[in-house]
Amino acid sequence: MSFLTPYKRAMGLGSARRGAESHWSMTLSSAGLLVLVPLFVFTFGPMLGRPHEEVMAYYGRPLPAIIAGLTIFVGFMHFKNGVRVMIEDYVHGLAREVAIVVMTCVSYGAAATGIFAIARIAL
Repeated sequence: MSFLTPYKRAMGLGSARRGAESHWSMTLSSAGLLVLVPLFVFTFGPMLGRPHEEVMAYYGRPLPAIIAGLTIFVGFMHFKNGVRVMIEDYVHGLAREVAIVVMTCVSYGAAATGIFAIARIAL
């Protein structure tokens, strides 16, 4: 038999006050990816199997480079937010904080690497 009140049992288990922000962030990035991924597929697909020089010249043009850069950036930000929510739900204690920091760094690092590669080709 427990002498804890319902309030005491729920203490610390309530809202994190980030749910709406996280939801809207994921919704907006999903909508962005809904537009960007087909554009990326239609700009990237024709270059599969082409010679290196032709691909470099194609991505030297502004439109394919911008589409690829935006797709990389929005995709990794969507990944970062999704992984953060997953970690917050399933990992506890210090491991949660470490995992969030590591995955945030990995997401930003991968996005920066991809954008740098596209910028290097385009410029």
